[in-house]
Amino acid sequence: MASYSIEHRKLVSGESRYRSQVVIKKGGRIIHREQKTFRKKAHAVEYGKKRVFELEAEGVNKSQVVTLGELIEKYIYDANLWNNTGRTKRYVIEMLRDCDIANVLSNELKPSDIIQHCKNRIAAGAKPVTVYHDVAYLRSVMRKAKPVFNIDANVGVFEETIPILVEMKLIGRSEKRTRRPKDDELEQLREGLLQRQNFRKNGNVRIPFIDILDFSVLTCMRIGEVCAITWEDLDEKNKQVLVRNRKDPRKKSGNHMLVPLLGESFDIVMRQPRESDRIFPYNPRSVTAGFQRVRNALGITDLRYHDLRREGASRLFEKGYSIEEVAQVTGHRNLNVLWTVYTELFPHKLHDKKH
Repeated sequence: MASYSIEHRKLVSGESRYRSQVVIKKGGRIIHREQKTFRKKAHAVEYGKKRVFELEAEGVNKSQVVTLGELIEKYIYDANLWNNTGRTKRYVIEMLRDCDIANVLSNELKPSDIIQHCKNRIAAGAKPVTVYHDVAYLRSVMRKAKPVFNIDANVGVFEETIPILVEMKLIGRSEKRTRRPKDDELEQLREGLLQRQNFRKNGNVRIPFIDILDFSVLTCMRIGEVCAITWEDLDEKNKQVLVRNRKDPRKKSGNHMLVPLLGESFDIVMRQPRESDRIFPYNPRSVTAGFQRVRNALGITDLRYHDLRREGASRLFEKGYSIEEVAQVTGHRNLNVLWTVYTELFPHKLHDKKH
C-alpha cells in the first residue's frame, strides 16, 4: 500500500524546505520509494497525495532494484556513459565499487549509510575535499539509474544528507589556491627545463619545455589544451587560435573558443617545426612530469603546472586588461570564478599597468 509523509528542514540560510516522500511497502519491506522537495508545504502535500493516488491506480513500473555495486558496474560497462567520464571521476567510481556502501540496495540508501562511508574514508586518511568527490560522483551515478537502466535508486537522500556532512566536516570544498611562481623561481625553472630539453637519451622525443612553459603563461591555457591545438586551428592573419572543447562544467563538449595569441605567444607558435598536425605534438603528462622533476630537484614547493594559468591571468589584470578581456583568453564563462580563483595580484606590479 502506498503512503506519503512530509519532512520539514531548514537550510543554512534559514529558508524552509518540505520533502514529500512516497513509499510502497510489501510484507513490511519498502519495495518502492520516491521523493521530491518543495519550498511550500502545501505543494509537498499535493504532490504526495497525487503520487499515492497514481501508484495505487496504476501500480509501480516494474523497475529493478540492485546493489550500488551492481549499479556502478552497469555504469562502467555502458560505453555512452563511461567514455564521457573524466579520469578523476572514473577513478572515484571504480573505488566506490569496492567500498562497503556498494553492498547497499539502490532504493534503500539512507543518510546513515552515506555518513558511515564518509567516516570510514576520513578514518583511512582521506581529506574532506576527497570525500566530497565520493558523494558527488555516487549521486551522479544514481541519477542515471532510473532513466538509463530502469533501476530504482533513492537519489533524493543526498539532498538531505549533504548539509549534515558539511556540518560534521566530513566533506568540504578545496581551499582557494593563491600560489604564483616568484620571478626567481621562474628563472630557476627555465634554467632547469632548458637543461632537461637539451638532454636526449635513447632517441627520446625532445620536448621544447621552455617554449611550452612560456606559451602556457602567455595564453593561460591548460597543458592539455596547449598540446591539442593544431596548425589548422591557427589564424595567422589575426594572430589567434581556435581552442576546441574548453573545459566547462555545464557543457562537456563543443566549447570551441577563439583565443588571441598575445605578447610573444604568436612568435613561439611560428618557430615550432611543422612536422605534425599539432603545434605542440607532445603528451601533456610528459610535459608536466618533466616540470615536476625539475621543480622537485630545485626544492620549489607547492607549485603546480596549473598555477601557470593563474600566473598568466594575473599578469593580464596587472597590465590593465578588463575582466571580460581576460576571460576571452582564459575561456571562463563565469567571471566570478575567474576573479576569485584564477587571479592573485601582486600590488607592486600595478605600477607597470598599461595606459
